[in-house]
Amino acid sequence: MKKFVMVTGMAVMAIAFLAGCLAPQTWPDYKRSAEKKIVVIQENVGDGLKTGTLSADQSQMFLTTLKGIRTDDLALRDKSVAQREWVDLHARLDALNAEVDRAKGRPATMESFRSGDRILLLQSRIDDGRTAQRWSVTDERDFQYRLDAIRQDYLRMTENSRYATAEERSDIDRRLDALEGDINRSR
Repeated sequence: MKKFVMVTGMAVMAIAFLAGCLAPQTWPDYKRSAEKKIVVIQENVGDGLKTGTLSADQSQMFLTTLKGIRTDDLALRDKSVAQREWVDLHARLDALNAEVDRAKGRPATMESFRSGDRILLLQSRIDDGRTAQRWSVTDERDFQYRLDAIRQDYLRMTENSRYATAEERSDIDRRLDALEGDINRSR
């Protein structure tokens, strides 16, 4: 009888543990990487349009598709959802980026060429520093807050296939330089 009660208790605990693991939750890493991919795709389309490897119609089609994906991305944010929903969103972003790359006539990569690449690099450095506990909690939050603000401004700047002015680009670059300098000094 004791064995039966013990086995039943262990089974109930195992089921409760698995249910907690499989339950919908928020996924901040997926959210952040989706933002990164959106920035890279916007730059990729913009570069294709500027260099002439993409026509205006093609770039408008890609940006319209990206806007639909971004709408779905915003619907998932800060909600408890199953991980597969974020995985599906990332698969759509990867497929769109590969399609843009094919249209531009170059191999599919998630590389960007300007500010988007720097944003990705700084996010990686902040994540690494957070993992290694290199900074105080206040510094970590400050760095992440500043990078998120830059990323949001950059996304706003490149939305709707609008070309960014030289002043807007230099402001983003200046803010990225300042953040990078602060990260370097705080090691």
